[in-house]
Amino acid sequence: MPSARIYRPAKDPTQSGLARTKQWVLEFDQTEPRETDPLMGWTGSSDMLQQVRLEFDTAEEAVAYAQSTGIAYRVEETPPPIARKGLSYSDNFKFNRTAPWTH
Repeated sequence: MPSARIYRPAKDPTQSGLARTKQWVLEFDQTEPRETDPLMGWTGSSDMLQQVRLEFDTAEEAVAYAQSTGIAYRVEETPPPIARKGLSYSDNFKFNRTAPWTH
């Protein structure tokens, strides 16, 4: 019986947008170890479920799917994103700076 984890992906650290962070993802756990091809050095596995990634609008939909298909699952909650204070480049040159000039 396959097992899977249900989670919401974190924001991509190299991008400023929040694309692909609102969906819930169901990914299957690894059941067989990965093997290295001796000739080419590629890593692979005969476990085809590692390639499956299902996306759902809510965690409840993902849990309902896992229960209806008999998949053992675990739900991993992600912490809420930290709100950043918006700064502009001109704030570095204001006369009423609270921090001393460091350059």
